[in-house]
Amino acid sequence: MSTDGGAVLAALETVRDPELDEPITRLGFVASCTVSAAGDARVRLRLPTYFCAPNFAFLMVADAYDAVSGVPGIRHAEIVLDGHFASDTINTGVAAQAGFVHTFAGEAVAELDRLRADFLRKAVLAGTDLVCRPLLAAGTAIGELAALTLGEVPPSPELDRLRRRRSELGLPAGDADPLLIDPATGAAVGVDALPLHLRRARATRVGIEANAGICRGMLRVRYDTRGEGET
Repeated sequence: MSTDGGAVLAALETVRDPELDEPITRLGFVASCTVSAAGDARVRLRLPTYFCAPNFAFLMVADAYDAVSGVPGIRHAEIVLDGHFASDTINTGVAAQAGFVHTFAGEAVAELDRLRADFLRKAVLAGTDLVCRPLLAAGTAIGELAALTLGEVPPSPELDRLRRRRSELGLPAGDADPLLIDPATGAAVGVDALPLHLRRARATRVGIEANAGICRGMLRVRYDTRGEGET
């Protein structure tokens, strides 16, 4: 790939599967990525099954379009979803920047902001488990955990990701903000409610990771090739 192609692929790394909270590149969803000398980018996406939820698919295609269109030097972006029952509808709607409701006229009743927020809340819960489990394993007591701020937690990629997801939801993510909050309200989680909160966080994290494993397996069976930027 050219330098411009590398920049486009880097932009695609910011696009996540909303349910799995992983970049579409890492998941193998980017089948190809090319850029012409004139700056025309063409990206082909693929999904694990023909019947993946159309709202999830639309979000990824639309986010990919926005990400690629924002790359300096790209004058035109074309994002094509292949092998999906609603491919033609989604591709046409995203190219026209029509939004989900107009793209699926007569079927969709609302845009996907609420869905995106729901999955971000799940990502915050899963991230909470990833940050808290090492602390508990190191002997941090429940009461101590409840009192921790984000700035008091040892730095880690998991902590950085948790901060980003909270920021995306408009939740407090500064050093002085509590580590443990309810992702629906932003309120701190008290000691009494903490055991249930941690169980919810663990269950959410396990569910996301299980779904990601299933999706990767189905993608391998369906295509048997690595995607652009896949790790």
